[in-house]
Amino acid sequence: MAKNKYIAISILILVLGIIGVLIYSTIQVFSLSDQLKDLANKTASTTEELSQNIRTLVQNISDLQSKSDSLSNNLSNTNNNISAVKNEVGSISGTVGTLKKLSETDPEFLVKYSKIYFLNENYMPAHLNVIPDEFLYSDKRSEQFLSEAWPKLKILLDDAKSAGITLYVKSAYRSFDEQKALKSTYSVIYGSGTANQFSADQGYSEHQLGTTIDFITTGLNGQLDGFENTKAYEWLLKNAYRYGFELSYPENNKYYVFEPWHWRFVGVKLATYLYQNKKNFYDMDQRDIDIYLADIFD
Repeated sequence: MAKNKYIAISILILVLGIIGVLIYSTIQVFSLSDQLKDLANKTASTTEELSQNIRTLVQNISDLQSKSDSLSNNLSNTNNNISAVKNEVGSISGTVGTLKKLSETDPEFLVKYSKIYFLNENYMPAHLNVIPDEFLYSDKRSEQFLSEAWPKLKILLDDAKSAGITLYVKSAYRSFDEQKALKSTYSVIYGSGTANQFSADQGYSEHQLGTTIDFITTGLNGQLDGFENTKAYEWLLKNAYRYGFELSYPENNKYYVFEPWHWRFVGVKLATYLYQNKKNFYDMDQRDIDIYLADIFD
C-alpha cells in the first residue's frame, strides 16, 4: 500500500515538473515572440528610416544634378558671351588695323589714271628706291621704284631669272615734267593724234605713281615693240599676279594701244582677283578697287 502511494506521489511530481517545464517554455516562447515583434518593429522602422534617407539622398543628388546642369548652361553661355566678345574685339581690332594701314597708305596708289583721274604736277611718291643696275636694261640712266613695293619687284625679277627668263627694267618712275617732255617728243615725231594712242599726258601717267614698270628682254634691239612675242611676256602673263602686278593695257582696252611691257603694281590680292576672274584693272569700278588699298603691300 505504501509502495503504491510512493509511486503515485512520484508520478504527480513528474507531471507537475512536466507542467512546469511546459509553462516555462510557453512563457519563453511568448517572450521570444515579443522580442521578435519588437525586432520586426525596429527593423521596419529602421527600413523606413533608411528608405527615407535614400529618398532624401536621391532628391539631393537630383537637386545637385539640376544645379550642375544649370551651372554648365551658365558656363556655356558665359563662354559663348566671351567668344562673342572676343570676336567683336577681333573685329574691332581688325577694323582699327585696317584703318591704321589706310592712314599710312597713299590713296593714289590704286586710283585709275590713264585719261580718267589726274595727278598734279607736285605729286611724287614719298619713298622711292633706286633699282640696282643688275636689273636695268640700260646703264645710261638710273630708275626708281616705290620703296614699299620694291621687295615684290625684286622677287619677281629674281624668280624670272631662276626660271631661265631674261627680264629687265626699261623704265620705271617718271615725274610730271619727265612725262610732259616725253609726250612732247612723241607728239613731234608721230603727231599728237598718234602719240595720244600710246602715251599719256602729264598727270595721267601711271609711271608718276612710282608703281609701274616697262619691262624689256633681250633680242629686241632695245625696243619695246615685239615684246608680246617673247618668253618674258609669256612668263609675266602666267606669273606676274603672284607678285602683285597687272597688265594695264591688254589687247582691245579702251585707253591706249596694247602695251604688253607695261605692268603696274596693285598688290597681290587685287592682282590675283583680276587674274582669276579674267578682269582688267580699268574695267573695275573705282569703289571696288579701293577695297584692296589697305592690303596693297601685304
